[in-house]
Amino acid sequence: MTTAPAAADRRRWIALAIVMTASFMDLVDVTIVNIAVPSIQRDLHASFSAIQWVTGGYALAFAIGLITGGRLGDIYGRKRIFLLGIGGFTVASALCGLAGDPSVLVATRVLQGGTAALMVPQVLAIIHTSFPAHERGKVFGMFGAVVGLGAVSGPLLGALLTEWDLAGLQWRPIFLINLPVGLVGALLGRRFIDESRAAQSLKLDLVGMALAALGLLMLLYPLTQGREAGWPLWGFVSMGLSVPVLALFVRYEKYKARKDGSPLVELSLFRVRSFAAGIGVQLTFGVTCGIFFLVWTLYMQLGLGWSPLRAGTTGIPFSLAVSAAAGMSVQQLVPRFGRKVLQAGALVMALGVLLYLWEADRYGTGIHSWQMALPLVVMGAGMGLIVAPLTDAVLGEVPREHAGSASGLINTTQQLGNALGLSLVSVTFFTVVDGAAPGQPAGVVFGHAFSHALWWLVGALAVVFLLMFALPAKATSRQEPVEQPVLDREPEPVG
Repeated sequence: MTTAPAAADRRRWIALAIVMTASFMDLVDVTIVNIAVPSIQRDLHASFSAIQWVTGGYALAFAIGLITGGRLGDIYGRKRIFLLGIGGFTVASALCGLAGDPSVLVATRVLQGGTAALMVPQVLAIIHTSFPAHERGKVFGMFGAVVGLGAVSGPLLGALLTEWDLAGLQWRPIFLINLPVGLVGALLGRRFIDESRAAQSLKLDLVGMALAALGLLMLLYPLTQGREAGWPLWGFVSMGLSVPVLALFVRYEKYKARKDGSPLVELSLFRVRSFAAGIGVQLTFGVTCGIFFLVWTLYMQLGLGWSPLRAGTTGIPFSLAVSAAAGMSVQQLVPRFGRKVLQAGALVMALGVLLYLWEADRYGTGIHSWQMALPLVVMGAGMGLIVAPLTDAVLGEVPREHAGSASGLINTTQQLGNALGLSLVSVTFFTVVDGAAPGQPAGVVFGHAFSHALWWLVGALAVVFLLMFALPAKATSRQEPVEQPVLDREPEPVG
């Protein structure tokens, strides 16, 4: 009598393990790549702009495809699109590992980001349909643990795989390691994940997606390539023309909303003041993360000459601080103090950046890993106070019927901010490297560039702090837990 229910219960927990593993693979892939960037640059003789695209191309493709990926799951089935995504992600990982020149690696990373945009949105949807509301708190708690594990293990795994130089492959195993995981996930997913679709699915907005992609590329490509090309006129023209293209995107989205009610972006959400400000917070915070984690690893490995393993282990205090502060903020602080916790997080993170500036100036090229621990712990604690409760705070005054669209837009905005931050590394970091006097030691040059980039972070965090005044003062309780993308992908906490 109890065999069938027991088997069904076992199936859904196996399905949960599969989708968690896919999310873990996606998160680890980002942090692994960041720590291996200097090794990739040396081996492929890649320019610094190409290196920016290795990380930024993934983020941009992921961001642009994220909402459409969710819609595809609603229309054609979450299981089907998840399997398509994890299969594509696995193939793209193999192509990344086999890439023989920077342009091929950039192209395959873009493909990897696009397939992740098919896979990742299905994860929370599958959980939502597989578990009743009273069990989701426990499930999301497990998900938070997986995210924390990915944040800590990604840089260490990337550092070890790069340092070990398995079979003389240097950095390539950081991508090839996805092959067995992806294959097993696809095979088990086909067997154990149940199919589900939205009762009333929206239509695809491919025109809106194309306009958004074109406008963003016209803005980000010149920012990334402009420094290397000597900031030519075409770059400024392209950035200027991106404004009317994005304005056309907005007009089309309004038309699409009137026509069939299924725009890529629900513009009516921006009439909610707290949501509009929250999107600004997500974008600016994404820029902050995009800048910091790339310049940090370049500073440690190319400037100070540290090995990938030493750079990876240096980030452990940061990851632990993020995880600890995130759990405390959601469970204890935000219910009592509301948005003040998030604002305190911005100030604490800025304090950590200022501490880092002071130490980098005082110790110069003689700085040790243990001396970086204090500013990294302070920065990590500040980030933890922000990342976990931010989505719920931004959604606090959004009408319940638009919560799903708003959640997807929040995650997309954070990824766009990350891509923009990676593009701005040309301005915040490499302009200082280029302008250094001939004959200066690399450590001194990269140290000055790192400090210059950190001042940009201080300014960005001040903007984040001010925008947070528009968020609801206290958290808004909800009967149904909102599908929060922060559980599926936090801002990359380490190198």
